[in-house]
Amino acid sequence: MTGLDISRLSILVAEDSAFGRQLVRTTLKALNVSDIREAPDGAEALKMVRLRKPDIVLADWEMPHLDGVELTRLLRNAPDSPDPFLPVIMVTAHATKFHVVTARDAGANEYLIKPFSAASLFSRIRAVIERPRRYVRLKSYFGPDRRRRDDPAYRGPARRDDEQPPATGRDDALELEPVLSQEQVDRFYAGEGFDDPAETRQEQT
Repeated sequence: MTGLDISRLSILVAEDSAFGRQLVRTTLKALNVSDIREAPDGAEALKMVRLRKPDIVLADWEMPHLDGVELTRLLRNAPDSPDPFLPVIMVTAHATKFHVVTARDAGANEYLIKPFSAASLFSRIRAVIERPRRYVRLKSYFGPDRRRRDDPAYRGPARRDDEQPPATGRDDALELEPVLSQEQVDRFYAGEGFDDPAETRQEQT
């Protein structure tokens, strides 16, 4: 974890669990970050962003009042958003394809699965600083470009413009979805799709 000084960053941790906030705070302090603010839910996090904008938001998925996905959508799309371009790293124990794709389509910049190490958290912070994605505005989406890599060989329709966000309601089928590894998630966020080559092509369009 060398080559990037993140000690001057201001980071807002949105997490409903006091124990979870403590773990994130301890990890950030180990990475020399001193300006750490905490919010127990997404609604409070949004208020804090409006009062003093942080450099990065670390948002848990499951929170009362306003969850991490809803918080991200409001930051990206609300008319009174304090900063639609604010980097958001989703930090969650959810590791299914549904959750990963939903967070991406809400506008999350990176996705980190709990439990995580200091090195993995540093890696996602480093990604939003050193490899920021350009932001795009489409009919149904505003946020970081979901195609981090373009495929020059692709000759299909421009599906990205017509892409709709996934349905937020799911049933017990979620329990049957395989759990993804952090490596799989990272490949997906890098624009490489999941494991199926056909799916990889689809995700790049």
